[in-house]
Amino acid sequence: MIPRYTRPEMASIWEPLTRFKIWFEIEAHAADAQAEIGVIPKSAAAAIWAGGKEAEFDVARIDEIEREVKHDVIAFLTHLAEFVGPESRFVHQGMTSSDVLDTCFNVQLVRAADLLIADLDKVLAALKKRAFEHKLTPTIGRSHGIHAEPVTFGLKMAYAYAEFSRARARMVTAREEVATCAISGSVGTFAHIDPRVEEHVATSMGLKLEPISTQVIPRDRAAMYFATLAVVASSVERLAIEFRHLQRTEVLEAEEYFSEGQKGSSSMPHKRNPVLTENLTGLARMVRAYVTPALENVVLWHERDISHSSAERMLAPDATVTLDFMLNRLAGVIDKLLVYPENMQGNLDRLGGLIHSQRLLTALTQKGCSREESYRLVQRNAMPVWRGEGDFQTLLKNDVDVKKYMSDAEIAEQFDLGYHFKHVDTIFQRVFGES
Repeated sequence: MIPRYTRPEMASIWEPLTRFKIWFEIEAHAADAQAEIGVIPKSAAAAIWAGGKEAEFDVARIDEIEREVKHDVIAFLTHLAEFVGPESRFVHQGMTSSDVLDTCFNVQLVRAADLLIADLDKVLAALKKRAFEHKLTPTIGRSHGIHAEPVTFGLKMAYAYAEFSRARARMVTAREEVATCAISGSVGTFAHIDPRVEEHVATSMGLKLEPISTQVIPRDRAAMYFATLAVVASSVERLAIEFRHLQRTEVLEAEEYFSEGQKGSSSMPHKRNPVLTENLTGLARMVRAYVTPALENVVLWHERDISHSSAERMLAPDATVTLDFMLNRLAGVIDKLLVYPENMQGNLDRLGGLIHSQRLLTALTQKGCSREESYRLVQRNAMPVWRGEGDFQTLLKNDVDVKKYMSDAEIAEQFDLGYHFKHVDTIFQRVFGES
């Protein structure tokens, strides 16, 4: 985790102290269940809870023990015993390290998912606001980066809203995917621990039972989770790229907010660069990069190995922290985005009416001209306009072959900008569910 791209609430989920507190909860809830079914004394379960609640878990002390024993869970249990006392012999009975590690990992992933879902809600709120603000603000739609036909800036925002609505739904599913608990003991057979202990811990920690584990929780769950994060990051980048293109000097239809005192270049005082969205593009690459090790973690030897462990210690904090930062940055970019309708209109007019070529093509076919001939006539008049040699409507009105099918008034009618927006309300109703 790099502090520059880290927000405190998400970072705290992955701090060692948080991890140890979750480990303690798992052990203590397990002790409660063990006591309830008569495996350990109820007084022991009470002592474990009392010792843990009074404990000021010392990360440095646990690290010190681990340097000697070379085992993180044993180091923690040894430190916990320093607070619990003699009753600590009843801690971890019948359990194995993965019961604690994997259940804790899923708790952390669930908490991270909750923050990411809240982040997505911020993005969605900002997109909805800007979509309705610019519902009928005309702008040019582009295919292959080339002027195509008119759209509205509100439709661009509505498209993004629909995309991030899907992203939110995927995150909810990803959260459910990893919200499982396994307290099944060595190689997952429950030989040394009653399945009722797992049921109690799962309920207490807000998780579901892992139907079958092999000592470790299956890593296809985590792989799906991090793949979802990568898809969300790609959606962030798609919108960031859109804003970056719209901010180019020769386009300048929208622009990142440029605050008082901000400087865009160390050498050129006039610069206003899309640094926030460029940053999002770079960070998206990192979130996507973590999918590969997450997928490779699915493949473990037999019932378990720990080849996944080192990778997860890096990828889980980094991927969740980075996406959390990205979504919050994107929400701010959308909310403060400077939009220039005048420039949008200027770009719409830039090609001298060529953006209405499809309407002319269709109108000619409806007047009895073959599609092939219609295309030839429209393109014949469009190409000079590309070269800066006249106005499209004027050329069409002066084309004797076109005039065989259409009058001047009928030609002019095809240049109505509003024609393209007649179904905007329908699209908005589909996206936002509002009339």
